[in-house]
Amino acid sequence: MIMKLTVAQLAKYMDHTMLKPEATVEMIDQTVKEAREYQTASVCVNPYWVKHVAAGLAGSGVTTCAVIGFPLGANATAIKVAEAEQVIDDGAGEVDMVINIGELKAGHDDLVEEDIRQVATAVHAKGALLKVIIENCLLTDDEKVRASKLTVAAGADFVKTSTGFSKWGAKVEDVKLMREAVGPDFKIKAAGGIHHVDEALAMIEAGANRLGVSASVQILEEAKAQE
Repeated sequence: MIMKLTVAQLAKYMDHTMLKPEATVEMIDQTVKEAREYQTASVCVNPYWVKHVAAGLAGSGVTTCAVIGFPLGANATAIKVAEAEQVIDDGAGEVDMVINIGELKAGHDDLVEEDIRQVATAVHAKGALLKVIIENCLLTDDEKVRASKLTVAAGADFVKTSTGFSKWGAKVEDVKLMREAVGPDFKIKAAGGIHHVDEALAMIEAGANRLGVSASVQILEEAKAQE
């Protein structure tokens, strides 16, 4: 094991995630039940489920998180803003948005930053937090650094590795690169492909402040077995 955290400590790093397109209400309710039991940081769902999840988490201390512009990021900025405002009105305390990946790759950094800034302004006006997904698997190292720095400049709260719906998810070397780009204090979320406790701990040691995981129960049960 790379580092040692209690099960309770590790759970607080986790956005317990259910983003499958085929998710039923029973699957969503099971995710909420697990998050309440293990006291994860949040439950992360698609916008349709936010109101239902927020009601299910009421009084638990677990936050509701929603994804927007997901998973491709190519929505118009005004749509991302409206979607963010809607999910917060429905009960989300955190919003995870996808950047405009094509504009980043085209070198139009000003457009990428403005897209993030408008969403960040709307999210913060309603008292919520914004995480920005850069989709690391589609980017060069230079683009990962640029996207991370644009996220900071635009006033978001976290930079996040990936949606988990593209070529691959979080990698330790990307978290390290992002940490170097944003400095010691800005927050990073690693998401996608984290299935075991050693993988989770490696991401945290590399600099992740939050983990997006659908395998939260498996990871936490592995951690419990090691205590």
